[in-house]
Amino acid sequence: MIKSDPAIFHRLYGTRKPRAVYYKRDFLDYVVMLSLTTLVMILSYGWGPMSILGLALCAFTLSMFIVRHGIELRVPLILRRPQDFLYMLLYKLQNLGPMYFAAVGLLLLENALIIATPNLPHHVELVRKIAVYLLYIHFLGITIFRTAILVDHLAKKELVREILLQTSWRRAIKENTNITLEILHAYCTGILTHIVLLAPWFLVISYSRFSIIFLPVVCLLNVRIYRRWAKAYNAWYYRDHWLGHNAELEFIFLHGTHHDAIPSALIAVAENGFLEGFTRFTIGSPNTFYNPLVTFAIYTMEVKLDIQLHQYIPGIYPQLPRRVLEIFQHSTHHYGPLEPYGTAMKLDKPGSSVEDKKAARLPEELRNSIKLDEDLTGFQWDNPTYRKILSLYDKYHT
Repeated sequence: MIKSDPAIFHRLYGTRKPRAVYYKRDFLDYVVMLSLTTLVMILSYGWGPMSILGLALCAFTLSMFIVRHGIELRVPLILRRPQDFLYMLLYKLQNLGPMYFAAVGLLLLENALIIATPNLPHHVELVRKIAVYLLYIHFLGITIFRTAILVDHLAKKELVREILLQTSWRRAIKENTNITLEILHAYCTGILTHIVLLAPWFLVISYSRFSIIFLPVVCLLNVRIYRRWAKAYNAWYYRDHWLGHNAELEFIFLHGTHHDAIPSALIAVAENGFLEGFTRFTIGSPNTFYNPLVTFAIYTMEVKLDIQLHQYIPGIYPQLPRRVLEIFQHSTHHYGPLEPYGTAMKLDKPGSSVEDKKAARLPEELRNSIKLDEDLTGFQWDNPTYRKILSLYDKYHT
């Protein structure tokens, strides 16, 4: 198990400012963040459909920020504390693990071998074309799934309002709130986050070479790296997520958009905000650097699962089985307290109905990932927010 040392997981070089919401004073920083998001999309995809769609979504989310939070003009935090940007980069580099370097190293080795053996039938261009198709198939498939979720939210929008009014979200959702607009905001947040998250994979596909000949061996090694990464994932995620809520610049520029929309499956893309997906899958997760077949399978599995695991409004598609709530407490994080910061699983909880054999096969570091939160923050599994969520689930789930 990972040693739970606060000096490592809670290290800050700047000032600690816990954040969970945006304020109107963040307006200019939000504009800068969206400008960087736009730049990332254009530099990654060029002026193609993904960038054009992303630009439209940026305009919509900016208008929603004004409607929901207002405008206060003040010197942006990134200009008042530019050193925090360097701290942010340093945090990301310090949090890199061995499996990240293993995945990057394997990709570089494959490219070197392809260059060294030009006479072999690697079919690099064919693989690249297939990889691009896989990326768009992934994006379209997830978007269709997200759109089906949108339809159910809109059909039951008054139920969405009724439930949120009984939670900490009553600070933002009122009786006269345009709930249709809030639902559309969550939907657009999810799509824009997804577009930016896929940008690192698109860049790897565009500038790397993959060989048909080496494919079986590379895929096998990728799977081995991924399995080892699963053991280290919760520690990496806890540190990165903790920073996303306690280093103010990280919240505003990276993680904040994940909490700005209602706690629904519509927002979810592997736990990321707009720019956060790009940074995490560039200097964080090794998943971007696998063979495109492996990356496609992992991205599709993880994004779909994350969408399902973020449906914290009961009675709305896709409904979360109660046994998942019994062993997984990320919902608490979206409904009030900042903790838990990790993946928040507790498969050995007494009395829980753990029937999912796939979950039971997870490494111990994920099976009981809540232990890291318990050790570092004193998190209590049986807490008022969790009990409230269960009561809402029991009342509204059908």
